[in-house]
Amino acid sequence: MEHLQAYRAAGGGKHRANKSIEARARNRRLLIAAAVLFAAGFANTQSKAQSGPFAPLAGSWSGAGTVTLDDGSTERIRCRAKYAPIGPTMEMSLTCASDAYKFNLGANVKAEGGAIAGSWSETSRNISGSLQGRGAGGNYELVASTAGFNANISLKTSGNKQNVTMRADSQFRGASISMSK
Repeated sequence: MEHLQAYRAAGGGKHRANKSIEARARNRRLLIAAAVLFAAGFANTQSKAQSGPFAPLAGSWSGAGTVTLDDGSTERIRCRAKYAPIGPTMEMSLTCASDAYKFNLGANVKAEGGAIAGSWSETSRNISGSLQGRGAGGNYELVASTAGFNANISLKTSGNKQNVTMRADSQFRGASISMSK
């Protein structure tokens, strides 16, 4: 009995095993609190994405299409797109590749009313420029511009299906892509 009293006195009046149990319980509560905060933040981000002008695009898409090159030849391409809307803004990336051709398009845009403005870059060719256009509800008409290059981009989304059409005046003539979520 004296041994137990000395042991408890050395541990601040508590049995050492109790500290281990208390620490695990405290860590478990912290982990649960962190998970709840993360889920609340994720839900808040999702609700902002759901309510903005780019909400129909949210998520990852993939599909295939064709690209028409300067010489008039066409090639089949495979594409992946990711759209991350938050309220009236959106970041997007589109990567398409064939056996001989590849492009990596990224953009940041903002919608005000029906007008859309932002910037774009194509990393495999190290070019960038501005985006201007109109649209909402999954249907957008944009013009991507930089020195010596203009492309008209039409993006139409219905449910989990999306069609992207690009027509350019140089570099390549255009692309037609069908994707789904």
